[in-house]
Amino acid sequence: MQKQELTIKQQQKLSPLQIQTIKLIELPVQELEQRIRKELEENPVLDDSPQEKSDDTEDDEPRDVSLSEIKEDDSTPYYLLKINNYGKDERPQYSTFSVKQSFTQSLMEQLGFRDITEHERQIATFIIGSLGEDGYLRRDIDSLVDDLAFRAGIETDEEEVERLLHMIQEFDPPGVGARNLQECLLLQLKVMNQTEEVLLAERILTEQFNEFSNRHYRRVMAKLGITEEQMKQAVSKIVHLNPSPGGQIDDSDADRALQIVPDFRLDYEEGEFKLTMPRLSVPDIRVNQSYARILEDAASTDKSNQKAAQFVKSKVDSAKWFVEAIKQRHNTLNTTMKAILDYQKEFFMTGDDAALKPMVLKDIAEKTGFDISTISRVVNSKYIETTFGIYPLKYFFSEGLENQAGEEVSTRELKKVVQECIEAEDKQHPLTDDQLTTEMKNRGYRVARRTIAKYREQLGIPKARLRKEI
Repeated sequence: MQKQELTIKQQQKLSPLQIQTIKLIELPVQELEQRIRKELEENPVLDDSPQEKSDDTEDDEPRDVSLSEIKEDDSTPYYLLKINNYGKDERPQYSTFSVKQSFTQSLMEQLGFRDITEHERQIATFIIGSLGEDGYLRRDIDSLVDDLAFRAGIETDEEEVERLLHMIQEFDPPGVGARNLQECLLLQLKVMNQTEEVLLAERILTEQFNEFSNRHYRRVMAKLGITEEQMKQAVSKIVHLNPSPGGQIDDSDADRALQIVPDFRLDYEEGEFKLTMPRLSVPDIRVNQSYARILEDAASTDKSNQKAAQFVKSKVDSAKWFVEAIKQRHNTLNTTMKAILDYQKEFFMTGDDAALKPMVLKDIAEKTGFDISTISRVVNSKYIETTFGIYPLKYFFSEGLENQAGEEVSTRELKKVVQECIEAEDKQHPLTDDQLTTEMKNRGYRVARRTIAKYREQLGIPKARLRKEI
């Protein structure tokens, strides 16, 4: 005999307003503008045109309305929910900074200026698409020939692919298309003025690359028969080359240049902070009460047309939720940023990284009363413009450790001290990680050797052996 069991599960569902708010909180200001424009196009009940005032200001003046005030069964609800977050003053101009042009796009533009056949252009395009983010080609020529045949249906040979790769290696940035570090550095030296120092640097990288990479300078000098001064001049040329040419240009998701606009601006005037949220082209929107009523009346006159009535109601509800969600987004972002400002007040006054306190998402969640997930959404892809520069909000969050005085200091401060120790070291006898640990202890910071090694790697600083100079 089969047994039937009834299981009752209690599941909390998010309301349409909550879902809408969560989605909008994640958007930086530029994407918010696009989202609002899209909603205005798709929902006829939404309106961004200036509102005309009537004599009856009680009925017509826009006001902030909570969703709890609106009854679901009210056939003619008051839908005016115009956002009044900002004043009527002229919108100020805010700084922007650009993420550099897409790496792939830059190379394709340069390819467009080359006088080659369509067949050659297809092969060159395939090679460009095979480059890594750092600008290196890590596929051998044989593999590219096979891939071109099987994946792109293009017949070619090693000689032609090699020739077109050399053409790409002439593109900017210098070093692009290299197959290893040695070739990358030599390509960069090749485009420089061929001075005595540059020619010697090329010879060192060509004939003594392994010895040079391991900082065995004395061996290089002996084998090439050069003086210490000549070696220093050549090394000076090499160390200023870029080992990652593709890193000069950042790829965006849309493979195009992006403009980053700060979501907040902070000024310090007469001893007080002034926090503002730039609007740019984000319009004030509201639910058009008159139009909503016309649609409702039209739908209600024909009682048999239930689909029309349902459509109108869905558009009105959607507009209502969208306007309220924008309001809640503004309030959430503003409250969160004020909490960060209060927590990191000393940094925002001085701009000194050492003034940053250890701060995690939980700290701001506790100050604001929001969930950690909400704080995470606010912080993601948001920026603030200060008198010291433009910072992503993630910049202000870091774990902490205690110093010898028992005070908690941020990992950002510790990294800065590690970097200062390395910058002050004797370059002929650079500090090992153990010696750095001792030096940090002398400065009042209790940090384990493995932590020092981790910070050094995160700062992009090589081991002591590789920092050794002549």
